[in-house]
Amino acid sequence: MFKQIRPAISLLAVMTLLAGVVYPLAVTAVAQLAFPAQANGSLLRNAQGEVLGSALLAQPFEGKQWFQPRPSAADYATVASGASNLAASNPALAERIAKDAQGLYREDQGAVPMQLLTTSGSGLDPHLSPVAAEYQLARVAAARGIAPASLKRLIEQHVERPLVGPAVVNVLALNLALADNSSLVKTE
Repeated sequence: MFKQIRPAISLLAVMTLLAGVVYPLAVTAVAQLAFPAQANGSLLRNAQGEVLGSALLAQPFEGKQWFQPRPSAADYATVASGASNLAASNPALAERIAKDAQGLYREDQGAVPMQLLTTSGSGLDPHLSPVAAEYQLARVAAARGIAPASLKRLIEQHVERPLVGPAVVNVLALNLALADNSSLVKTE
């Protein structure tokens, strides 16, 4: 009987070593060599090297002086990330969207972009369309006393055009640039 079990145990040991140790180490090594920033979480750092966040995860920003990301059903917590699971026909979703739209609406700008009202599938999407970022431009410019044209240029500098899909703006990167940018023209 041991003659029949020994090959099975040997194969189990070899496959465990290959699939559980060699393969993960090889993939990690290739990732670190080919894509070190992405393999380490796409972290964004300040001038002192302190980690401020990840370019892959949305963060909340308090105050009118910041661009706001999409709403998060999980309050931007990575552990509890996910969609709200509210159907389009659910009155609670309609009420939340109507309330948020009322708070964001500016008569001179028209309808609020849906990205500023609806959560993403993960609840942690760090990107907005350029239109959704520009919708917030007047509010941020007024709160900071910055010329809107100067702020619009900053948004345009942060537009990413992926190989597939529409152009997007990373809200965290935009806000970090806004915090660091002394070249923005102040309004008088």
